[in-house]
Amino acid sequence: MASSSAIPIAQLLAVNPYNPEILPDLEKHVDDQIANGTYDLDANLTLLRLYMFEPARVNVRKISRVLIKAMMALPRTDVTLCLCLIPERYQIEEPLSTLIALSQFLETGRFREFWSEVAQQRDLLGAVPGFTEAIQAYALHVLAISHRRVPREILAEAINMNGPALDDFIQHHVEASGWMVAPGKTGQVVELPSNIDAQAASRGLTESIPLDHVARLFPILT
Repeated sequence: MASSSAIPIAQLLAVNPYNPEILPDLEKHVDDQIANGTYDLDANLTLLRLYMFEPARVNVRKISRVLIKAMMALPRTDVTLCLCLIPERYQIEEPLSTLIALSQFLETGRFREFWSEVAQQRDLLGAVPGFTEAIQAYALHVLAISHRRVPREILAEAINMNGPALDDFIQHHVEASGWMVAPGKTGQVVELPSNIDAQAASRGLTESIPLDHVARLFPILT
């Protein structure tokens, strides 16, 4: 019989997601998501559920990686879904308490505080490919929701970028995304195009957890 490590994750979950013997496979799958820039929310939720029933096998490092990937999926509500399956005793300890604080900074648009804390957490976040780019994309969604004209300094703070790098970033989006640049009273202003996706992002930020997401928890919590 083939070992579980030789069986695709989707098949393991379909056959028996309640089997604690698939924990090593799910943990490796989390590491693979970090390394390869992929994302599998259902597998990660299953891992967190199995930890609930196998407390002696909890690996906080793997939980932190699950939360990092969920944070990168904002404005989806994946962080909230994950926290439903993480006991509070772990949430109040490092590094999870820091990751939860970071997600709260993002969800409330406190980008300056977010990037300041990220700079202190290079060991935790620096080795995650695509993390900065994912958060910058989320910040642009938030700006598109709240602004039609974004002062350059606000954009710089939200995406943690300045100088020539910011100039290149703006120029790229002028050419690729229809941004426009205009003079403002106190400096350069970026005019964002109307964007239906930004409206969808707004719903993701303000609504409760969608029903299809809640449905993912039913087989996990029962």
